[in-house]
Amino acid sequence: MDLAFTRLTMASVLKAIDSRGGDAPFAYVVTPNVDHVVRLQRRRSDLWPAYRSAWATLCDSKIIALLARNLGVALPVIPGSDLTRQIFDNAIQPHDKIAIVGGHAATIARLSERYGLQNVHHYDPPVGFIKDPVEVMRTVRFIVDTGARYSFLAVGSPQQEIIAYRVKQTGAGRGIGFCVGASLDFLTGEQKRAPLFMQMLAMEWLHRLASNPARMWRRYLYEGPGIFQIARNWKRGADQ
Repeated sequence: MDLAFTRLTMASVLKAIDSRGGDAPFAYVVTPNVDHVVRLQRRRSDLWPAYRSAWATLCDSKIIALLARNLGVALPVIPGSDLTRQIFDNAIQPHDKIAIVGGHAATIARLSERYGLQNVHHYDPPVGFIKDPVEVMRTVRFIVDTGARYSFLAVGSPQQEIIAYRVKQTGAGRGIGFCVGASLDFLTGEQKRAPLFMQMLAMEWLHRLASNPARMWRRYLYEGPGIFQIARNWKRGADQ
């Protein structure tokens, strides 16, 4: 569906991340799900450069993987929340410099305590910051000036992908960035993921809808089903 997914296992992705030194030019990881694909294809074509410039594009949706299978493509599923947990559990060392954009100070404090992190830098931009060029530049400069080995952008999509892309465009950033959404809240227990059986059955979306129907109904009941028509259109184009 016009996304160049990185078809690696979790272990291979973690090995590739670990092999990048902290002084390597800034690169970033995106984890598109159904919501991202529908937005790109139907409402925000201006976001394509942010996704196409990513160092790795990992599939965060079992539904997309099932659609890919029907098109003859084996697509590994690496949810962003699982990748974030693996990075904190197995890659980050206590002394590593870490930059976090978004999230409450209390959340960052709990995260630092849980993992014994000694060098965390945090900036929480104001609500609606992405519409303010000055605030966008301030956020970009925070990541560039911090020069962290690992940067976590937790300001929601597409804000986090836009910031990651802008950092890369400066040519001055270092390390690797991850567009993680609410993943840090899952690590600290402030938000709960769907039970494992729902994750395995590709029904995590239903858990999120039930948890916050007023906010999520449009995404999952109105916009999300558009992924099936997008897949059909893509297949027709590929067959021609």
